[in-house]
Amino acid sequence: MTGEAPDRVASDGAGEVGLSDDALKVGRYFPTHIFSVKVPGCQVLNERLIEAIHAEQERDRTGVRKSNYPQLGGWHSQTKLHKNAAFAGLVQYVNAATDMMCRKLGYHESYRLNIGTMWSIVNPPGGSNRAHVHPGCIWSGVYYVQAPENSGGLEFIDPRTENLMSPVKYIPGTKRPRDCWTKVRFKPLAGKMLIFPSWLYHGVGPNKSTAGGKDADRIILSFNLSQVRRRKPQQHRPAGDPP
Repeated sequence: MTGEAPDRVASDGAGEVGLSDDALKVGRYFPTHIFSVKVPGCQVLNERLIEAIHAEQERDRTGVRKSNYPQLGGWHSQTKLHKNAAFAGLVQYVNAATDMMCRKLGYHESYRLNIGTMWSIVNPPGGSNRAHVHPGCIWSGVYYVQAPENSGGLEFIDPRTENLMSPVKYIPGTKRPRDCWTKVRFKPLAGKMLIFPSWLYHGVGPNKSTAGGKDADRIILSFNLSQVRRRKPQQHRPAGDPP
C-alpha cells in the first residue's frame, strides 16, 4: 500500500463536484413545426374573399357544425371551397407555400402537398372554436381574411401529454425557455397564413371585438393537406406523327 488517499467519486457525497459550462449538451428531437407566411399585397385578395364568403353564407345560411358554436353565431361553410373559382387566388398562395415546405422538409420531389378540403369560418363577437384536431391528412392551415382587434387568438396545445399531467415549477417572474412551453398563442392578422401538423390540438378564443357590424367578424379560411403524386407533364407529339 501507498500513503496516497483513494480517489473520491461523485456518488459518495463528499466534497463538491464542478462541471465546465460546456459539459451539458442538449439534443432537440421530434420538433413540432408551425409554418407562417405573410401574403404580400393581401388587401385586394381579402376584399374578394370576404365577398365570396358572404355569398356562401347567403347561399347556405345553416352551414355545418364542426368545432364552431352555431348557438353563438359561429358559421362554418361546406368544405370544398378550393374547387370554387372565387377562392383560386388563395389556393395559388397555399400551393406556393407548400412547395416551399416540401423543399425545406426534404419531401420526395415526385410528390406534392394537395388541398383536400377548404372551408371558411365566420365568428361574430362571442364566437369561438373548441380545441380539436384534423384527422385524415398530414398538414392543416388557416388564412386570416379579416381579423379585428381582440377577435380571438389561435392556441396550440403541447402534444406531449406528460407535460400537462405533471407540470414543472419555474422561477417566478421569469420567462421559461421555449422548449418548455405547454401552449403557444398566435394573434390573428389579416393576410397571415399558418400551416401546422394536423394532429396538433388547437382552439380559438372568443371574439371580443368591439368593432361595428360585420367589421367585428373574425373571418378565416382553413384547409387540409395530403401528400399526392405529382402529375407527369403531357408530352405533345408533332402533328402527323403516329401515336
